[in-house]
Amino acid sequence: MPDNNNVARPTDSNELTSYAVFGNPIAHSLSPAIHAAFAQQTQQPIRYDKKCIELPRFESAVHQFFNSGGGGLNVTVPFKQRAFAMATVLSDAAAQAGAVNTLYCQNDELHGDNTDGAGLCRDLTNNLHWPVAGKRLLVLGAGGAVSGVLAPLIASCPSSLVIANRTHAKAVVLQEQFAADAELASVALSTNNFAELEGDFDIVINGTSASLAGDRPDISAAIVNHARCYDMVYGSSPTPFLQWAAQQGARSIADGLGMLVEQAAESFTLWRGVRPQAAPVIDRIRSSL
Repeated sequence: MPDNNNVARPTDSNELTSYAVFGNPIAHSLSPAIHAAFAQQTQQPIRYDKKCIELPRFESAVHQFFNSGGGGLNVTVPFKQRAFAMATVLSDAAAQAGAVNTLYCQNDELHGDNTDGAGLCRDLTNNLHWPVAGKRLLVLGAGGAVSGVLAPLIASCPSSLVIANRTHAKAVVLQEQFAADAELASVALSTNNFAELEGDFDIVINGTSASLAGDRPDISAAIVNHARCYDMVYGSSPTPFLQWAAQQGARSIADGLGMLVEQAAESFTLWRGVRPQAAPVIDRIRSSL
């Protein structure tokens, strides 16, 4: 257990505090640029690095970081589940997702949170102005990226939410996992597979990794026609899914850069106790892609 409990939310300190993102690979990460922009905007004295961690060394690297006075960590692929296992205090979001992307120490305990879902919802509603409450949502995929965002999406009270996946059984697992949340929010939660998927949706969210491979989920063109389509992957140009959706008559399209910046803003707020404005940072990062 890290023994340094003086670095969580150090808003009353002018000392330079270190933060980092741990992953493997990590060279592509935009997190240092994002957090540098947040620090400049809020005048917070932080240093933020990206560190490629050898797979066997993750736990020891986390302990070393906090025992050396580190203020907080972001955690990305492939370490989110291992961060979850390390944390002794879990937020509701992390517990529901079964994964942690944000770590900090407080009162001699390692806290784990998952800010992905909050980041997605803030991007949809605050930046894109796509209302979620009362709308029909379709989420494509049933992996870790989707499990991390389902609870906040359900809490936003859409009228219905369908989880669709190439393998139906994986979607059913998520339906069972989040059934109580859906019932509490009066959200009709259901599942399907790509081949049999049909219906009208207001928002379609691609949470599969297909775009990373230059591909898209194999769904009917009618699904995206007149829908707002979002891809959790981002890039300098629209992803294959977004290009295809636009060609099929999607009402509007957006990639996941805003989600990336907004989830980082959630982490920054946990660590520093002050919320940065994400919109200007999204614009700055977009112009650099």
